[in-house]
Amino acid sequence: MKTIQIAAVKRDVYGKKASKAVRREGMVPCAIYGGEETVHFSVEAKALKPLIYSPNSYIVEFDIEGKKEIGVMREEQILHIDFYRVQEGKPVAIDVPVRLTGNSEGVKAGGKLVLSKRKIRVSGMVENLPDELVIDITTLGVGKSIFVGDLQYENLTMLTPATTAVCAVRVTRASRGAAAEQQRGK
Repeated sequence: MKTIQIAAVKRDVYGKKASKAVRREGMVPCAIYGGEETVHFSVEAKALKPLIYSPNSYIVEFDIEGKKEIGVMREEQILHIDFYRVQEGKPVAIDVPVRLTGNSEGVKAGGKLVLSKRKIRVSGMVENLPDELVIDITTLGVGKSIFVGDLQYENLTMLTPATTAVCAVRVTRASRGAAAEQQRGK
């Protein structure tokens, strides 16, 4: 999984007033949870742009006034961001983007491909986390779906419910017409 480095400043005062003061300075209040202690810090807003305005997921290395912290983005809100500390030897839960590959048989027959889930929550050791989950849709026919339960990746556990549809090929008028034409030809 890709890593991004961000410099940060530790905050000793937190709360509504302190957070407003941090925001006035062009900074974003953040916190990293997990492990023994919660660390409150702030980051320049522009340093977070590659992390927030991207479909990718990242491992984030913070340099908080000389102290290194590694985490994953847990919750992003307009006014602050929460991270979860990455601890050696413990699995990490993170949303990983989905990438579809192949030309679906159903689309060739006139169906419409619909991606319902752009990211899937997985759990695994940091070194095993992929940048994306690649799903081959070549054999996906009209009216068929791929569910999270159909997916298996080495060293990853799916946390998104198995009954969640990732993508499907929907029936269209064109695909119905092609199926009817095929039936008449038999």
